[in-house]
Amino acid sequence: MIHAYTGAAVRAAESPLLRAGQGDVLMRRAAWGLAVGVVRELRSRGPVAGSTVAALVGTGNNGGDALWALAFLCRRGVNAVAVLTGERMHEAGLAALHRAGGRVADRIPDDAILLIDGVLGTGARGGWEPPPIRAGLTVVACDLPSGVDANTGHVAGGVIPADLTVTFGALKTGLVVGAGAHAAGRVDVVDIGLGPYLGDSDVSSLERDDSLAVFAPPAWDDHKYRRGVLGVCAGSEQYPGAAVLVCSSALASGLGMVQYAGPQRAADLVLTAYPEVVAGPGVEGKAQAWVAGPGLGSDDAARARLAAVVDACVDGGLPLVLDASALGLVTLDQLSALRNAGCEVVLTPHQGELLKLVDRLAPQITDGFADLAKADPVAAARRTAEALAVVALLKGSTTVTAAPGGRTLVQNEGGAELATAGTGDCLAGLVGSALARSSRGGLDATVEKAAAAAWLHGTAGATATDGGPFGASALASAVRQTLTGQ
Repeated sequence: MIHAYTGAAVRAAESPLLRAGQGDVLMRRAAWGLAVGVVRELRSRGPVAGSTVAALVGTGNNGGDALWALAFLCRRGVNAVAVLTGERMHEAGLAALHRAGGRVADRIPDDAILLIDGVLGTGARGGWEPPPIRAGLTVVACDLPSGVDANTGHVAGGVIPADLTVTFGALKTGLVVGAGAHAAGRVDVVDIGLGPYLGDSDVSSLERDDSLAVFAPPAWDDHKYRRGVLGVCAGSEQYPGAAVLVCSSALASGLGMVQYAGPQRAADLVLTAYPEVVAGPGVEGKAQAWVAGPGLGSDDAARARLAAVVDACVDGGLPLVLDASALGLVTLDQLSALRNAGCEVVLTPHQGELLKLVDRLAPQITDGFADLAKADPVAAARRTAEALAVVALLKGSTTVTAAPGGRTLVQNEGGAELATAGTGDCLAGLVGSALARSSRGGLDATVEKAAAAAWLHGTAGATATDGGPFGASALASAVRQTLTGQ
């Protein structure tokens, strides 16, 4: 598991070292790590000595890091050039650059093959407008791409997308969420000695082994009911395909059984595609978790179907995933009944659905919520989870999964290929599968199960495209491929 910290937490961790007079030591440690990262990038392109490296240098400590890195690079035979972006430069860093033989220029040299972005650091707020950057120029960000909010990943103005970000002390939340995650490129973390002072992480991300463990059947599984049984309440006469997609991803994840409850047209399509599904009009059966909502519609029949699933979950204390149509149908009374019965509930909205959900069920948090959801999806997911006492899985370029109390996991696997019709239905099936096959552990454990489903969904999406056209129906085979490694 990967852990990330807010920029504020990293600055707080630096404070005792700065008070002890360790500021120069911290800067040189960071700069040396940055220089090592630059050398690796240069080596991937050719000789290090003789290469020209430029740095956009800000006025603060971020600029000082860049200047010291340039000084270290000079010792490797690099032609190092600092480009001033403000009225001054960090004095000690500038002196080090001059002593090493580097120089200052008013623009990026034409022969530069790599650019260090050292303008703004973790304390910066608000947007900036970067200068034009020549195509083909490798960019290495110093601590984080300038213009990225280290706490949230929000980019208020412009940003120079980095090929590599060398970040200091700890991974920053802003490098794993939203626009910041996509601007950062690859991320290397340089240890500068902050570990004893960091405290608890802000957010975490599951890695491959963490996620696969959720979907791996125990070695003693010799019965379908012990491999997990998922109930699916999805699809309708108008939208029957959603039922097929939910069932397809759930089956591909290796469940023991999928039980489908829905109208005949949808059931016929499900059974044609997957005859192993147990289908019927009602919710009776052996389900150990339920998914409700994809393609359900919004009429009285849809409300009745959702109510039947809620009642079944309340009676059995079963986990429930509410997606798509169900997000507009579920009531506060139903959520209260589920909570009182000890049911683990996961809501899976995208941003538009989230705003409608909060407006309808949590009006006490709507003030400024739309702006918050855009700028800080982690905070929006946490606020929703707390207000409704559920696990909130917020879909987007970063999938954010939060529990009441603040436990939050973020996943960045996959990409724009998943912004197609039906992929959300597949994700709902995977979240349901994770809940059905895993032992209970409370809402914090539910966050990990849902995040593991998001990892599998994103990784399979990236696999399914393979550079060609993509549709949600291709996800099931990619899920199997991801789980089996074949």
